[in-house]
Amino acid sequence: MFKKLTPDEKVTLMRHLEDLRRALLVSIIAIVIAAFASFYYSDQILAIIQKPLKDVGMGLSLVYIGVTEGFFVKMKLSLLAGLVIAFPVVAWELWSFIAPALYPQEKRYVYTLFPIILVLFVAGVLFAYFTLLKMVLAFMVYISGDLKPMITVDKYLSFVLTLTIPFGLVFELPVIVFFLTRIGILQASTLARNRKYALLAIFIVAAVLTPGPDPVSQTMMAVPVYLLYEISIWVAKLARPKNKGAVVETS
Repeated sequence: MFKKLTPDEKVTLMRHLEDLRRALLVSIIAIVIAAFASFYYSDQILAIIQKPLKDVGMGLSLVYIGVTEGFFVKMKLSLLAGLVIAFPVVAWELWSFIAPALYPQEKRYVYTLFPIILVLFVAGVLFAYFTLLKMVLAFMVYISGDLKPMITVDKYLSFVLTLTIPFGLVFELPVIVFFLTRIGILQASTLARNRKYALLAIFIVAAVLTPGPDPVSQTMMAVPVYLLYEISIWVAKLARPKNKGAVVETS
């Protein structure tokens, strides 16, 4: 059975719920306002997303086959842009809600790791956009042979998001390894000893996450992720708690 709350506990719980409601409300309002403002620049945003397709050549351009498809794609782009623009507000509201419950040492971890997490995510997305996206598009068009491509804007947007967002997430691997090593769950020797299994798992995950079934795009995703895995081994060595034994070799 649930424990009966004391009057003080009820007041504290209601205060936390009120703070959460306020944080959610402010975040949603910020996202909506930013999304509405972004709608007026949806054509420019779409032009940026189309640039890799234009760079492939062959006069490729996007089409839409549904009456409302073009409008809803612009709405989707506006919402995504709104999330990006309003992110500082959302992050601040989230931090204001959880900060009172953290110890000073935990706050220092957040101050240190959060900028790194943000930079790594942006780096992963930009890496996929400026390098992999164009190569994958060129390969997919080339392998289609004499078939004439008619790419719908909705499918293309989904393709771009499916390729870029996962890269932003997998670039967080060193941070995850650092955190798990600091709390004693993971060790550099464990990562080094399981390289071959990690490589197999990376290729399997790449096959699932890549938007196309071709081995080229899967390899393009798997290779950078494996390099991140190797970097994570050194991160684990540096993050090893000071009271542990000597650093193990990774070879």
